[in-house]
Amino acid sequence: MNYSPILIVGGEPNSIFLEIFFKTLKYRNIKSPLILISSEKILKKQMNKLNFKKKIKLLNYTNFQNEKLDNKSINLINIEYNQKKAFEKISNKSNKFIENCFLMAFKILNKKKIYKFINGPISKKNFLKKKYLGITEYISKKFHVSENCMLIYNKNLSVCPITTHLPVKQVASKINKKNITQKIILINNFYKNILGFTPKIAILGLNPHCESIHNFNEDEKIVKPVVKKLRKKFKIFGPYPADTIFIKNIRKKFDVIVGMYHDQVLTPIKTLYEYDAINITLGLPFIRISPDHGPNEKMKGKNKSNPLSLIQAINFLDKN
Repeated sequence: MNYSPILIVGGEPNSIFLEIFFKTLKYRNIKSPLILISSEKILKKQMNKLNFKKKIKLLNYTNFQNEKLDNKSINLINIEYNQKKAFEKISNKSNKFIENCFLMAFKILNKKKIYKFINGPISKKNFLKKKYLGITEYISKKFHVSENCMLIYNKNLSVCPITTHLPVKQVASKINKKNITQKIILINNFYKNILGFTPKIAILGLNPHCESIHNFNEDEKIVKPVVKKLRKKFKIFGPYPADTIFIKNIRKKFDVIVGMYHDQVLTPIKTLYEYDAINITLGLPFIRISPDHGPNEKMKGKNKSNPLSLIQAINFLDKN
């Protein structure tokens, strides 16, 4: 077990994240000290709104390592931000605050004071403004990482999409041997170096039943050849049709299922495990995890959100 501090960026302030963070703090098995980067004013307003009581310990980012940290208080690096109500409508108003929170986290991570990082959800529409496909790409760009991988992890079965938040009509153009190979190498290294074993990886075809009526069939021309080549070094199998791979007796043979696009693998994994999964970015110089849910604006302030994904993220980092 490695109980070194975990750095957490709250993300969009008008989301469910602080609610699930408060609920997670009631989980008694958390050993690693949690350091939250957020607004003290927002924190206090939402604690009051959600009827959550806990002391706040303000930290200076330059010397927090000298502090004796535990989770008896909320360890907070304060980033100034104010709004009249505990929750407002998600808009561009919070963009600068969110950016400042991330920049503070990146400053700490760059100095290698902490190597465990969790971020809360953001609104892609408002914060990313079509400059990045997702937070995976946003963080990777900030650390000059060109080869990354989105792994939705569950101890029983994980999934990875070769392409992330692309429109479906653009997916085929991004399916190539280089992209597939990079993802397989990152997945294999993560399982070997962090989890201690070599994973069995299934790879899916792009087309229904791995077949196509067109002259160029990506599954025959791209996926099959790269699987054949990679099989010499890795435990990789396929390509498999996406419509049957998640049947219980088939999926239990594998540790990871790699799909060609986002919903091809994220829809079934969320159906199977709901909140019991975490989003891990592979390829970064630190371990970055995001709870596998969005801001969920419709549920904010209702105190009904499930904290399981954040609990699992922290449990994972406790052990690694």
